[in-house]
Amino acid sequence: MTTEIDTGPAQAQVELAIGGMTCASCAARIEKKLNRMDGVEATVNYATEKAKVSFREDVSVQDLIATVEATGYTAQEPEPPRAAEAGDAGQQAPEADELRPLRQRLLTAVLLSVPVIAMAMIPALQFEYWQWLSLTLAAPVVTYAAWPFHKAAWTNARHGAATMDTLISVGTSAAFLWSLWALFFGTAGIPGMTHPFELTIERSDGAGNIYLEAAAGVTAFILAGRYFEARSKRKAGAALKALLELGAKDVTVLREGGSEVRIPIGELKTGDRFLVRPGEKIATDGVVVEGSSAVDASMLTGESVPVEVAAGDAVTGATLNAGGRLVVEATRVGADTQLARMARLVEDAQNGKAAAQRLADRISAVFVPVVIALAFATLAFWLGNGAGWSAAFTAAVAVLIIACPCALGLATPTALMVGTGRGAQLGILIKGPEVLESTRKVDTIVLDKTGTVTTGRMTLLAAHTAEGVSESELLRLAGALENSSEHPIAQAVAAGALKENDGPLPVPEDFANVPGLGVQGIVEGHAVLVGRTALLAEWAIHLPVDLERALAEAEAAGRTAIAVAWDGEARGVLEVADAVKDTSAEAIRRLRDLGLTPILLTGDNKAVAQAVAAEVGIAPEDVIAEVLPQDKVDVVKRLQSEGRSVAMVGDGVNDAAALAQADLGLAMGTGTDAAIEAGDLTLVRGDLRAAADAIRLSRRTLGTIRTNLFWAFAYNVGALPLAAAGLLNPMIAGAAMAFSSVFVVGNSLRLRGFKAL
Repeated sequence: MTTEIDTGPAQAQVELAIGGMTCASCAARIEKKLNRMDGVEATVNYATEKAKVSFREDVSVQDLIATVEATGYTAQEPEPPRAAEAGDAGQQAPEADELRPLRQRLLTAVLLSVPVIAMAMIPALQFEYWQWLSLTLAAPVVTYAAWPFHKAAWTNARHGAATMDTLISVGTSAAFLWSLWALFFGTAGIPGMTHPFELTIERSDGAGNIYLEAAAGVTAFILAGRYFEARSKRKAGAALKALLELGAKDVTVLREGGSEVRIPIGELKTGDRFLVRPGEKIATDGVVVEGSSAVDASMLTGESVPVEVAAGDAVTGATLNAGGRLVVEATRVGADTQLARMARLVEDAQNGKAAAQRLADRISAVFVPVVIALAFATLAFWLGNGAGWSAAFTAAVAVLIIACPCALGLATPTALMVGTGRGAQLGILIKGPEVLESTRKVDTIVLDKTGTVTTGRMTLLAAHTAEGVSESELLRLAGALENSSEHPIAQAVAAGALKENDGPLPVPEDFANVPGLGVQGIVEGHAVLVGRTALLAEWAIHLPVDLERALAEAEAAGRTAIAVAWDGEARGVLEVADAVKDTSAEAIRRLRDLGLTPILLTGDNKAVAQAVAAEVGIAPEDVIAEVLPQDKVDVVKRLQSEGRSVAMVGDGVNDAAALAQADLGLAMGTGTDAAIEAGDLTLVRGDLRAAADAIRLSRRTLGTIRTNLFWAFAYNVGALPLAAAGLLNPMIAGAAMAFSSVFVVGNSLRLRGFKAL
């Protein structure tokens, strides 16, 4: 009898596109409302304008959308990305339409507010009725151009909330209404009225002062900030968009009978065989079944050197066939392809929040009510101290305008958008912002040997010949015999022989496998033996002194030594091993330069491990050998118990647990799915140098986030007291507030220039 345990409703996930957000407080409000729903966990990102929501099955997506709309914003499930067809000139139209209203309001505000500001700041321009011209020009700015602020403030007020738009709307409206009162009921409307532009408190009853330049100027500056912020955010997300558009649009499928049919990529199915001509993109992930070519994978991996592929080799969708004709069998299509998984990882990372940003969000959520209270307190303080209505009002409006929490809301997401997007272009996938915190702390990096430091496949490394024997002859006869064997060492010898000889290897006339010892047979009339020295000894053949020495040195270095004899005499010794990647030594040096201690971890014997470590520059005491696959995680735990912060680089199924246990897991993209899923960073191009680049990029991104947050906090902390003290004109406060958001986005965009070493 089987008893089923009810674990409750399953969790589903959806990503909603949120409309109407104007600052970080908006995102915080929506997030708070969604998280109040039973069984719902939500994260709302202001920069990407998306909400990532996990919810129980008894909650519908429409319920989530209704909650967002009840909060005063819009929500919808985003449409799946559609790559542009060739010649699709209208692709940019939606983006242009989105920015057009904002651009029109900005142009209106700038054109009309410039003369208003000029007249207010330059007494020489204050002709007899200048104040009435200022009113005429400022009115459209405060009404039409600033309408989005007023509309958002009213919407928020109806829902009992206040955001940055509330600050702007209240501040500009107060300045405008005060000016109207002064013009119509005070002394400001008298012909010939003038007043100087000053940044200090001046005792006055305010009846003769107008603040039209503040109302118009603040609107113009903030609209400018919003416009450039929107454009910059679009640039920040451009890398992900480019990644999504890398794939092929259609594909030539081979049908029964050899016919070729051109179909859209969406109709391709797993198991279909498709044709890739020279110069075409490979349509999807698959295995080459016919042909050979060089494949340019630089658009996915950042690696400029093409990779040679032939029948049996795996290829990745969106890479470029730079050489011959290929027939590929599709193994993954649609959302399962490496390109789609890369895009998903990048987008998930961009939607995340670092610990510091979560603190900033909490501050933004309560910031606006606090600022409004502070503005009233400032007004009351200056009135109580006899400064006059004009000075008190100026200080209160400056407090409202200067206290924009936008820069706080943009600090993390913009840096993440640019950093993760640039990483994707270089073949580095960052899973989320918490990963960035880990890269700063790690001091030890554990490297799995096979497939990470080495190529992961046996390779012929050296050939030693007896006197009178040429290397080409040795390889031709030994390779011909080994080519008939399926053993990995035999295949390594055969591959090395094929590379050395111009033509194909001869076919043995006779072949026999001698279990545990090697192979023997007849090649081109020669009786050939290839294998252990014990095989040669059975035929009473012994190695001469020089070959005996070469064999001993090879075994001491941890390599597999193979003896070759024919016609009753020993002719040579071949060295086979898992070859160290050409770039591994340089990668180890770069990791040391980053302050990391590299440790080599392997299941191979100590001699092999020490030889590899010596070749790449790892100290003998930092080699951990003869470790069973299931014990790798224990090694990571032991290092952590010693107080180390450990990064782990691996590519196999047996590395997955260790990658998950490590403080920072780096999975080689050429490895298994299990390793990639367990890792925090994925190195698409399978080059260990990418590990150093990934850590550098992560640290640079984290540094950018910290710089953004510091200046956003410092700006508010430093500017609010100045505004409350009456030392900051509202118009200059508006300019400074807009600049803070543009600065944060601009600082993040510098990550686009990050280069792999």
